[in-house]
Amino acid sequence: QVQPVESGGGLVQAGGSLKLSCSASGGTFSTYAMGWFRQAPGKEREFVASISWSGPAIWYADSVKGRFTVSRDNAKNTVYLQMGSLKPEDTAVYYCAARRSFGSARYVTAEDYDYWGQGTQVTVSS
Repeated sequence: QVQPVESGGGLVQAGGSLKLSCSASGGTFSTYAMGWFRQAPGKEREFVASISWSGPAIWYADSVKGRFTVSRDNAKNTVYLQMGSLKPEDTAVYYCAARRSFGSARYVTAEDYDYWGQGTQVTVSS
């Protein structure tokens, strides 16, 4: 089974950019759909973006559409989240998640995923 590990979080000013990475070991990465979620203090975990096992099927939450880009490199067992035009409301712990999938189904809820990373903090200052 795959074990995701996030990196790349930090402190950034509003309007800035940040790129998160999620490396997954312990499984055949190319057989997993990958998702990004985030959780702000006092709020529930929410969907951010997801990408199918081969990359062509991608979904975004409305709140990040046009600002964030998800991609993956199966040769490096890594999925990325490029975040731009960051806002203070993007401040949260960002989690990477995985589930076995060979299709292009839309996986946008936390219950869709079986394996989770520990999260990386993203703080956007105003």
